[in-house]
Amino acid sequence: MARAMFEYTKTVLSKVSFDATLFCKEVQKAVKRLLPYELEELRIFIQSLIHQNPELNQCLVYLKA
Repeated sequence: MARAMFEYTKTVLSKVSFDATLFCKEVQKAVKRLLPYELEELRIFIQSLIHQNPELNQCLVYLKA
């Protein structure tokens, strides 16, 4: 079940990556829902999105808890 949430989160983040504000809100939700090891995987996934859309870089702040 937890893995399904991680995959769902990646899907949502991919779809909202056009808007940095919305993307940051979804990252904040993900931090509350995902397990610690999934957050590290999410950081790697987000960094790949940042290569395509550099303004998403501001959202990494939420992953450095």
